[in-house]
Amino acid sequence: MIETVKSNIVNHPDTPISNAVLAGVMVFTVQVPRDPHTFGPSGDGDIRHQADRVFSQLAHVLECAGSDLRHVAQMTIYLVNQDDAAGMNEVYKHYFPTAPYPNRATVVVKQLLGPNCLIEIVVQAMRKQVAA
Repeated sequence: MIETVKSNIVNHPDTPISNAVLAGVMVFTVQVPRDPHTFGPSGDGDIRHQADRVFSQLAHVLECAGSDLRHVAQMTIYLVNQDDAAGMNEVYKHYFPTAPYPNRATVVVKQLLGPNCLIEIVVQAMRKQVAA
């Protein structure tokens, strides 16, 4: 059975998007930097600012789904600019300071949905109660 997770601080409650999907023991979510007031994609700030916003949103959504960043198994990070990888990695190390680290791919793309968005992250994680 598939269940959906919504958060009123990541997407507007009327948006037809699940902030996460629960499928058995797995949690699936995708985040772009969002303006916390309008809920819309926001390209404000440099890569560090946008990456911090995305990782913070991921932590919140995973918590709503019964998981957390320590239970992330796989992530794919999409960057618009290859030169932003170093700045993104600085922020990544703040949220993932010790092993085990998620399996990770970083992909450079031409453009992301949302004005001036520099980063998008796709995550697959396990729910806490199942992973223990």
